[in-house]
Amino acid sequence: MNSNYFITNARVVNQGKTEWRQVLVLNGMIDHVFRQERLSLHYLQDNNIQKIDAKGMYLIPGVIDDQVHFREPGLTHKGDIQSESKAAVAGGVTSFLEMPNTIPQTTTIELLEEKYQLAAEKSYANYGFYLGATNDNIEELKKFNPKKYPGIKLFLGASTGNMLVNKQEVLEKIFALRFLIAIHSEDEEIIQKNIATYRAQYGEDVPMSCHPLIRSEEACVVSTQRAVDLAKKLRTRLHVLHLSTAAEAKMLFQDIPLHKKKITSEVCVQHLLFSDKDYETLGSKIKWNPAIKTEEDRKILMEYVHALDIDMIASDHAPHTWDEKSQSYFKCPSGGPMVQHTLIAMFNREAERKLPLPDLVQLMCHNPAICFNIKKRGFIKAGYHADLVLIDPEGETTVTKESILSKCGWSPLEGRTFKGRIEKTFVNGEIVFNGKQVNDKRFAQRLTFNA
Repeated sequence: MNSNYFITNARVVNQGKTEWRQVLVLNGMIDHVFRQERLSLHYLQDNNIQKIDAKGMYLIPGVIDDQVHFREPGLTHKGDIQSESKAAVAGGVTSFLEMPNTIPQTTTIELLEEKYQLAAEKSYANYGFYLGATNDNIEELKKFNPKKYPGIKLFLGASTGNMLVNKQEVLEKIFALRFLIAIHSEDEEIIQKNIATYRAQYGEDVPMSCHPLIRSEEACVVSTQRAVDLAKKLRTRLHVLHLSTAAEAKMLFQDIPLHKKKITSEVCVQHLLFSDKDYETLGSKIKWNPAIKTEEDRKILMEYVHALDIDMIASDHAPHTWDEKSQSYFKCPSGGPMVQHTLIAMFNREAERKLPLPDLVQLMCHNPAICFNIKKRGFIKAGYHADLVLIDPEGETTVTKESILSKCGWSPLEGRTFKGRIEKTFVNGEIVFNGKQVNDKRFAQRLTFNA
C-alpha cells in the first residue's frame, strides 16, 4: 500500500518559478498542486494522508542524472547498483541513466535486460540503461527500442572499459540509425600522440597535472566537431556528454528551445567546480575523462550554464577504490564518485547567488526529462510521478568519509561544507531518504520513454 502525503508550506521550484504551494501525493503520483491549504484535518485523517510541514523549505522535482557508472555487473568491488543508488537518493537524485562499460559490456539487448533485472531487485532510484555501441554490434543496435531505453552510448575515445568505436564506416551506420546517440567525445589518435610525448619526457611517472595536456582540448574539439558534422549530415539525434572545453560549448550553442534541438549537450559538476589549478592538491582525485581543464574553460562553461546554453548538469559518477586511484598516472583509472553531492554543490552556487534555483532545476530536473523524453518525471505537475526533493536552505552539508555512501568511501569533495541540506527525498511518492538515512525498502521503477 502506498503512503500518501500532503506537503504544506513549501516553496515549490518548478518551470521557472518559485511559489508557495501545497502538494498532495496519492498512490505514488502528484495528485494536485494547491495555491492554499485546502484539505481539512478531517479529510486527511479519513484518507490516511500524512501531513508534512515543509516550513518554507524548497521543494523541487527529483534530479535526473543522465550519466552514471554504477559498476554492476563485474566491477562491484568499486560500487554496485544498491550502494550507488543509495548515494544517489541521499543526494536528491531520484532517477539515473547508467552506462554500458561494465563486465560484460552491455552491448546486446539480452545483457541490457539482465541489467534492468538487477536494478529491479537492488535500486533505490528509478533507472534506465544505455545500450553500448561497438565496432561490430550494428545488428544488435538495430533492435534498440526508444520506448524502453534512453539511448545508445558511443565512446569516441577510449576510457574505462575501452569500448572505443573508431571505424568511420561503422560510425556512419550507427548515426544513420537516428536513435539518440550519447557520445564520449575525445579523439584517440591525438590522445595517443600526446601519451607518447609525455611518456618520452617522464617515463611512467607522468604527473597528474599532465592529464589535461594528454587528453587535450584539441582531442575534445576535433572529436566533437566530427560528431556534429556527421549528425548534421545524417540528421541524427546527438547528445554530447561531459563538455570540458569552452570551445565545445561555443561550437554547440544553438539559440532555439530544447525540444527543437537535434544536438544537445551536458556538463558535469566536476568541470564546473575544479580546474587544472587543483591537480596540485587533489591529484588523482580529479582525474576524469575528459580531463578537467583550465580555469578559463571552467569559467566559460559556467557562463554557458548561467545562460542556459548548455542543456543539463550531471555527475558522471564513476567510483574506483582508493587503492586503484593511488596508483601512478598510467595505472590510475579515471573517474570518481559525485552523485551524492552534485545537487547540493550546485545548490550552493545558488546560495552564493551565482545560479538561480529555478535555472538549476531546469538544468538538473526538467531538461533531462525533455531531452530523453522520459514519461511523467522531472516536473511537479498533477499526474506526474511524485519524485520530489525537499531542501533546507538554512542547513549545511559537510562531506566526510563517514557520510559518503558510495562503496569506494572517498570523494574529491571531502572536507568541504556546502550551504543547504537534503531534508527528504521521495521516489514514486515514498520517502526514501529522511535527511539522515536511506529507507531499507525500495520503491524505484524502470523509466519509460515517449518515443
